[in-house]
Amino acid sequence: MNAASSLTTRRTFLKTSGKVMAAATLAGAIARPGYTAEDNTIKIALIGCGGRGTGAAAQALSTKGPTKLVAMADVFPQRLQSSLNAIKQQHATQVDVPPDRQFIGFDAFKKAVDSLEKGDIALFATPPAFRPRHVEYAVEKGVHVFMEKSFAVDPPGIRRIFRAGEVAKQKNLKVASGLMSRHYRPLEEIMDQIHNGAIGDVISSYAYRMHGPVGLNPRQPGMPELAYQISNYSCFTWLNGSFLEDWLIHNIDVACWLKNDWPVSVQGMGGRQVRTDPDQLFDHYSAEYTFPDGTRMMAEGRHISNCFDFWGVVAHGATGCAVMGEGIPKPMLYKGHQRTTANITWRYKGPEWDHYQYEHDLLFDAIRNDKPYNEVERSAKSCFAAIMGRMACESGKLINWDEAIKADIALAPDLDNVASLEDKAPVEPDANGHYPIAMPGTTKVI
Repeated sequence: MNAASSLTTRRTFLKTSGKVMAAATLAGAIARPGYTAEDNTIKIALIGCGGRGTGAAAQALSTKGPTKLVAMADVFPQRLQSSLNAIKQQHATQVDVPPDRQFIGFDAFKKAVDSLEKGDIALFATPPAFRPRHVEYAVEKGVHVFMEKSFAVDPPGIRRIFRAGEVAKQKNLKVASGLMSRHYRPLEEIMDQIHNGAIGDVISSYAYRMHGPVGLNPRQPGMPELAYQISNYSCFTWLNGSFLEDWLIHNIDVACWLKNDWPVSVQGMGGRQVRTDPDQLFDHYSAEYTFPDGTRMMAEGRHISNCFDFWGVVAHGATGCAVMGEGIPKPMLYKGHQRTTANITWRYKGPEWDHYQYEHDLLFDAIRNDKPYNEVERSAKSCFAAIMGRMACESGKLINWDEAIKADIALAPDLDNVASLEDKAPVEPDANGHYPIAMPGTTKVI
């Protein structure tokens, strides 16, 4: 099957709401089919030991049935140790990571995956630029995958993710993504109502993430350039795919879920209005997406002090509106388009819901009970929608899905060959310490 056509055609896969997986009964631990170990313990390797990776490992170890963390990998030894210590505080009896399974370096992910057996699981939480290579290797080795968002930063990378997802299906490997909002019960409930006509046909949606500045960690004495950039991956586009992708991807995903579809095109704008930090980060984005039925979705991102802040998704239908998404713990429906208390027709009143834990519960249940579970295509399409937004804002051009998915411009084309933190970084500062920054009207993305 051709990955650049059949696999990545925007409309080949429509995820209605995620309710089928969400409704799965989480069975108790049973032996995995074909697993030859003496017990049914699922071994885990953590690749990427920052805060999100540490959290993902703790959640994996909190699922039903026996689990054990057996290997860890990172490029920074101090970060690995900090993560290991934090996980031990919660799950000491489930951690067996001796020094010879604590791997450091750019090839550390391979050593961590090689510490597993087929049917075990690798958790990937490195900066998204590295995700395609890492997921490919895990699938090749026959282990299940949890991949934190985002999944790639450019069209060549996302094509690799699509292909890895197809290979995983062929091998009956389970793959979960870190777009945990799809497993948030309050969102599932409001989506069911919207898809059943609670606000009429969805006409427009607005995905927001607007708050204070993204910080930049200071450079440590003697720190190599590449190490400095990786330690500040949220501030370098080649590593994180832009603020629009890295920070706003959840609500872009929610807006696509509203439509049960993905956009055909996007145009937008962005820039550095007030930011002076030496990095590549725009401090504001506005991307206007068009769906195949002609309806629109706006994605707005801003991280500037003393401005209007909002984090969520607003949807307008023919007869009402809704507020939901990441940043809105208890979503609400309204009659009409005035979001007043008197107009509320529904609000979530159920229990608190830990969707970070639940996404792992579903994944490990699928592994133990051999249920189909592969979130790659849907997740990669939402990720690519975010990538398209970055391409439009940075170039100032109208970007079409079918053209953009075939583009060959990579943000870090030689990244797979990087072997050491002493290697040259994909982008370098000039004599004044300034990094290359995208310029609408000049920057080429296709």
